[in-house]
Amino acid sequence: MIDTHCHFFDEAFDGDLDECIKRCKENNIEKVMIVGFSYKTNRLAQKLAQKYDFLYPTAGVHPEECNNEYLSQFNELKEFIKNNKIYAIGECGLDYHWSKEFKEEQKILFRLQCELAIEKNLPIIIHSRDADQDTFDIVKSFNGKLKGVMHCYGGSLEMAKEYVKLGMYISLGGPLTFKNAKEPKRVCDGIPLDYLLIETDSPYLAPDPYRGKRNESSYVRFVCQKMAEIKNLTIEEVDRITTNNAIKLFNI
Repeated sequence: MIDTHCHFFDEAFDGDLDECIKRCKENNIEKVMIVGFSYKTNRLAQKLAQKYDFLYPTAGVHPEECNNEYLSQFNELKEFIKNNKIYAIGECGLDYHWSKEFKEEQKILFRLQCELAIEKNLPIIIHSRDADQDTFDIVKSFNGKLKGVMHCYGGSLEMAKEYVKLGMYISLGGPLTFKNAKEPKRVCDGIPLDYLLIETDSPYLAPDPYRGKRNESSYVRFVCQKMAEIKNLTIEEVDRITTNNAIKLFNI
């Protein structure tokens, strides 16, 4: 099983990271994408990946990090990836949930990271919150040249199908297991398994039966289990196909 989105560098793991890593291995989580999203976390992801060989680091600038210095942020990211091995650009994208102050800057920064991903032949990890149409419009503008994943996808099934037409993967996490989460279940049911990934986004969005508590990568098995239930497949088959999808996308 592969957790395609984790933030193990978060301070939520300061007291027991080694135990969390051990639980991954005990639960057959063979690879974890450790996703950077800022100057600091891109470096922390590298550091942890050097310590734990089953962690695969990425680097990006999250929309919540975006400010008037967005061009400097982007140039710093470009310089960083020259000197460090990464497996994807991101987490990046658009987020209008808390503030629309830097809305236009977010769009420019996101587009620049999309262009960088194409230039470097790397997949992109896309975050979108309260920005569904703008995110889709930017992805679509690259005419299928982008490869990547809609991380912790929270949009509609109809838009998910449009992303798949563009060659993007759809990643589902803890919310898929929530009893009242109708749309993630529709997405899971309506998107072919060949275009689905599983993730935790730990330490956030823990699945049932741990909802409201700290999430960790070993819990990705609950997402896999729910996906199998919805698609009326065995856990082993969902595990095999989503793992192959991740290996293919991230070249790991």
